[in-house]
Amino acid sequence: MGNRIPHSAEPRGRGTATILVVDDSRTNLHVIGTRLGAMGYMVVLADTGREALDLIAGRGFDLVLLDMVMPDLSGLDVLAEIRTAPDTADLPVIMMTALSDPRGAVDALAVGADDHVAKPFDFDMLGARIERTLGRAGRIAELKRTVAALDARIAARAIELGEVRSELALTLADRARLASSIQTLNAQVAALSGTSGA
Repeated sequence: MGNRIPHSAEPRGRGTATILVVDDSRTNLHVIGTRLGAMGYMVVLADTGREALDLIAGRGFDLVLLDMVMPDLSGLDVLAEIRTAPDTADLPVIMMTALSDPRGAVDALAVGADDHVAKPFDFDMLGARIERTLGRAGRIAELKRTVAALDARIAARAIELGEVRSELALTLADRARLASSIQTLNAQVAALSGTSGA
């Protein structure tokens, strides 16, 4: 399927987030896609778990809104694959569960969902959960960039320290050679002084 719903307004927060909505009901997809598009998100739609995984592998999404119950590949199976792939392990996922299935929310969170919403849901509540999840993902990404920058600085300092230690070792070796040369010269001067005084 892979339909794209254009956005009509700027979203709250930073930039335009791209959301992949996965649901086997085309009616649900149309309604959710239209409402999220009106909230300012760029929306891509998929009606099977396999199609969702193909889309995720082919491009970057800011968030996945994933139905739990689908015929070919369940939402939990899709989520498990997202979490085990290094490139998508941190991709924010909100699971859509049935209101009559409280265990579904627990299972979704256990597999690694960032949040869940029960269908039918209020779109203002869904928008708030999406914003919260995107905000948290943004903070985690910023923290990872900071850690990576610190790791790079630590590595650079370690290299510098290694170079300083090498220079210090060379300097100490030169100093030892110089001291040995001075000692040898002093011994020769003393020997010459002893012979000239005799």
